[in-house]
Order: sequence, then C-alpha cells, then structure tokens
Amino acid sequence: MVMLIYWIVMILVFLSGVWVFCSNRKHLLATLLSLEFVVLSLFLLLFMFLNMYMFELFFSMVFLTFSVCEGALGLSILVSMIRTHGNDFFQTFSVLQC
Repeated sequence: MVMLIYWIVMILVFLSGVWVFCSNRKHLLATLLSLEFVVLSLFLLLFMFLNMYMFELFFSMVFLTFSVCEGALGLSILVSMIRTHGNDFFQTFSVLQC
C-alpha cells in the first residue's frame, strides 16, 4: 500500500512539472527549472522501479549523466542569451535579429 502511494505521488510530481513547463513561457530560467523538476521526478521513478524489481542501478547513473549534461547545456544557453539580449524574456527576442 505504501509503494502505491509513492508511485501516485511521483506521478503527480511529474505531471505538476509538465504542467508548469506548459503554462510558464515568460522566462527561460523558469522553463529550465521545470524541465529539471521533470527530470528529477523521472529519476526517482526509475530508481523506485529498479529497486522494486531488484535490478542493477547502472542505468540510473547513465540517466543522471545525461540529465547533468542537459542541465549544463541549458545553463550555457541561458548565459549566452543574457549576455546577448540582456534578459531571459521570450517576448523580447526577435526572429529578425539573428
């Protein structure tokens, strides 16, 4: 019964992260934070799944490696946008600027 509650809570955490990602489109930083929230909830779901069936946890380490690379890439894009445009508002970016 306790494991079912854990699964339901983790699915709600994932869905709340997806909801924040879909609803907040003003700042790049808020979008990146919601994506990291989704990745963290997916990691916890994967960890619970692998522990429940007594599998090895090597795949979770690979998943963590890729999620760290994704976070570093998002942070570098954020820094480059702030340096070129001065802020991270999506409304101030122009397609014609390039």
